[in-house]
Amino acid sequence: MRGRRVDDVFAALGDPGRRSLVEAVAARGTATATELAAELPVTRQAVAKQLSALADAGLLRATRAGRETRYAVTPEPLDAAVAWMVEVGARWDDRLGRLERSLERRRR
Repeated sequence: MRGRRVDDVFAALGDPGRRSLVEAVAARGTATATELAAELPVTRQAVAKQLSALADAGLLRATRAGRETRYAVTPEPLDAAVAWMVEVGARWDDRLGRLERSLERRRR
């Protein structure tokens, strides 16, 4: 399941507009599509669609508040993506370290 969640996070964050929306929601604490669209050159429906995609990836939590849906950032999926990047980075560091040691032995 972790791999699927990480894939969803990277797919959702692959779009610069969605990354901007995550940043905007994080800066506000919570926000509605209407509030966010008021500051953007796109329709409320376009913003709502992108917010829904982010919520589907687990990056936002959607809560109904009357006729509107309020969104808040949920950090857990980002934590999983960061953990994956750290894991991959550590493996590359290990491989590069072994390569460097091998090259040093050949130079001697």
